[in-house]
Amino acid sequence: MTVRLLVARMLQQETLNFALTNRIPRRLATRFMGWFSKIEQPLIRDISLAVWRFFCDVDLSEARTTRFSSLHDCFIRELKQGSRPVDLDPNTLVSPCDAIVGACGAISGTELLQVKGSAYELEDLLADRELAESYRGGCYATLRLTAGMYHRFHAPHDCLVEQITHIWGDAWNVNPVALRRVARLYCKNERVVMGTRLQATNHRVTLVPVAAVLVAGIRLRFLELIVDPRRYSSPPIQCRLVFRKGQEMGWFEHGSTIIVLAPEGFVVSANVYSGARIRMGEALMRLAAT
Repeated sequence: MTVRLLVARMLQQETLNFALTNRIPRRLATRFMGWFSKIEQPLIRDISLAVWRFFCDVDLSEARTTRFSSLHDCFIRELKQGSRPVDLDPNTLVSPCDAIVGACGAISGTELLQVKGSAYELEDLLADRELAESYRGGCYATLRLTAGMYHRFHAPHDCLVEQITHIWGDAWNVNPVALRRVARLYCKNERVVMGTRLQATNHRVTLVPVAAVLVAGIRLRFLELIVDPRRYSSPPIQCRLVFRKGQEMGWFEHGSTIIVLAPEGFVVSANVYSGARIRMGEALMRLAAT
C-alpha cells in the first residue's frame, strides 16, 4: 500500500478527519496559511507545491502558466483561454465555479438542506429577511470547491451586481464530515452575500461564497475587497456593476463553497445532483417554460 493511499484511508475515518480539520485553532491556522502560502522562497515554494499535489488531485494542464511564484500563486491560478466554454442559452444560469454539487433542489419555504436530515434557515445565511423571503418557491445549489480545484468564480449570467454584504464568522471546514456534525455550519462561517439582478429578465439571483478553515480570503477583484477572519461584518455595500455571463468576479485563496439562489420560475438542471461534478460555465439552473 502506498503512503498516499494509507493517508487517504486514515483521513476517511470520520472522527479523525473531523478532529484534524476542526479541533484546531481554526482562525489561527487560517491566518498562518494565508501568510505561509505567499512565501516566495524557491525551496519553500517547491516543497509546499509538492506536498499539496501529493495529497490533492491537482490538474495544472489547463493553467495559463505552470511557473508559480508561491503556493498561493498556484492556488489562484488562471486558466488558458477557452478552457471553460460557457453555455450561452439565455434561459440558463451557469455554474460560477468548478465544484462538487452538495445539497440542491427546490427551496422549502425559506429552508435549505445542509445535508440530508439537517436544514438551515435562509434568513440566517443571508442575514436579510426580505431577501430570504424573495426566494420562496425558488431553487438552490451548494457548490463545494476542493483544495485542488480551479478557485476563481464567475458570473452565472449577464447581470448587475447591486449589493455586497460581508458577514463575519467562524472558519469550520466545509467538507461532508463537518457538514454532518456541525448544525447550520454555513450560517456560522465567514461569507459574502452578493446580490445580483439578471439584465434580461430582472430576476434576482444571489451568490454566497462561504469561507472555510485554511481559506485565507475571498477576493472580489471588482471591489478590491478581501474578506478574511481578521475582518468583522460590514454594512451592505451598494453598487451597480455590470458582468457578462462567465466573466470573472473573484476567487477563493484556497477553496470553499458557493451557494447559488434563484427565485421562483427557475429549476435545477438535470445534470445537477448531489455528488455530481460540474465545471464553470456548465448549465446549473434554467428558467422553466411557462
